Amino acid sequence: MMFRMMAIVAGLGLALAGSAEAQTPRKGGTIRMTAPYGSSFTSLDIHTTQRAQDEIYAKALHRSLYIWNSAEGKPVLELAKEDVVSGGGLVHTFKLRDDAYFHHGRKMTADDIIWSYTRIMDGTKAYPGARFVRVIEGAAAVEKGQAKEISGLKKIDDLTVEMKLTEKVDPGFYFFTALTSIYPADEGAKESFIQKPIGLGPFKFVEHVPGSRIVLERWDRFYKPGKPYADKIVVSIMGEAAARDVAFRNKEVDTSVLGPAQYVAYQSDANLKGTIVEVAEVFTRYMGMNPSFKPFADKRVRQAINYAIDTDLIINKLVKGKAYRATSWLPLTSPAYDKAMKPYAYDPAKAKQLLNEAGYPNGFEFEWTTSQNESWGLPIVAAVIPMLDKVGIKAKVKQVETAVLAEVVRTGDYQAFIYSQASGPDPQAALKCFHSSTPQPACNYMIFKNADFDKIVDEAGQADDPAKRAQLLQKANALLYEEAPVWFFNYNKAVMAVQPWLKGIQLNATELTHQNVEDLWVDETSPAK
Repeated sequence: MMFRMMAIVAGLGLALAGSAEAQTPRKGGTIRMTAPYGSSFTSLDIHTTQRAQDEIYAKALHRSLYIWNSAEGKPVLELAKEDVVSGGGLVHTFKLRDDAYFHHGRKMTADDIIWSYTRIMDGTKAYPGARFVRVIEGAAAVEKGQAKEISGLKKIDDLTVEMKLTEKVDPGFYFFTALTSIYPADEGAKESFIQKPIGLGPFKFVEHVPGSRIVLERWDRFYKPGKPYADKIVVSIMGEAAARDVAFRNKEVDTSVLGPAQYVAYQSDANLKGTIVEVAEVFTRYMGMNPSFKPFADKRVRQAINYAIDTDLIINKLVKGKAYRATSWLPLTSPAYDKAMKPYAYDPAKAKQLLNEAGYPNGFEFEWTTSQNESWGLPIVAAVIPMLDKVGIKAKVKQVETAVLAEVVRTGDYQAFIYSQASGPDPQAALKCFHSSTPQPACNYMIFKNADFDKIVDEAGQADDPAKRAQLLQKANALLYEEAPVWFFNYNKAVMAVQPWLKGIQLNATELTHQNVEDLWVDETSPAK
């Protein structure tokens, strides 16, 4: 409820900021978005990549069973008109829409849903979306190679799918991201699909210039009447904050994610402060520790790292207040966030004591893998190193590209890494990343295993009473705080600059750059025709 209220309040803030929101949307024009998280897109096969960068274009090109509604702060049905729940809350019967056409002209059917989810569960591929599809009964058997079909998915007719879940959860939280996009079964397996993807979204694929941009154009048979408004979308890759800043000031792009330095600069610039849009996102920034590296196998060492770092100082000085201090894993906007929980104190003496008890009185050395990201990468690592050094822990930096880091994290090829990971919107799904049954490539990046934690999360998954479920999830989150598989850094405050002519921006707490682009439009003052 708290999450929903925050989303609605945030939505009101945006409505007040942009009095033009009441205008009649204009047809035509080009929307020029930026992909700000690296120097490339990972893949045009969105099933294969969990990077936020890739979902920016995928929100325009593809559609999932549900979609995120930022005004309501929850997922709502998108490719289905109705969900009839039975079987004690475990069986969902979806009546699919009959007006959803793929970009090659064929109507979507139940077969496409079943094919897409079965593909995602191919255990030889380790698709990141498997962490969501695994909630369907029989999906894990396909992943393990014990079955060819997901037993919990049944086609009733062309426009009706029955889905049996293993837990009493809202499937919307599992099937709204682009990782579970529905592909056309007749095209999705072809080699050509990766070069020229076909989706159900409001825009169809035109071109991909690697390292530069993706261009999409309006799909005239999109199922929402009168939408999309724009004729074209260009998503330009701009991993460098300075390049985005210049392009935005020169009116060459319509959106630009602001890092800490720009956040301060834009707030103090009379011409730019009106362009700022911000929201508390469901992302947790953290340093992950590999338990197969001996020192990190000891809980006391992991706790010592949390005590050794002056996290508040880093947030204030380096992140320029563009973040909220992390207590445990679940962020402020999570319905299971515990307001009473206090973060780890900055206490180097306590850190030294714990290291001594763990058998490391003189500390140890480790390799820390990082990207250049200014909000949670190299600058943060550089600030933390002298703090760890004070308690005897030496860190050697290993710098990699953002796309490489995503692979390092999924394969476990690290001693420690620093990252930003979705930790919502559903607390059950977020905490499931630490369940011992969740494979490392899916999202259990620290290969966390704790029987007590598993038991609490499993119990929450079978709870009928939402209050009881929230209580159990808070308990699981508290256990994570105690076990400290990560250094809990911060929860992101996402900030984006938006040109005054771009209308309809949604305050998406799951990732501000992920917009339901069919609702965006540009007025006649836009320089891009």
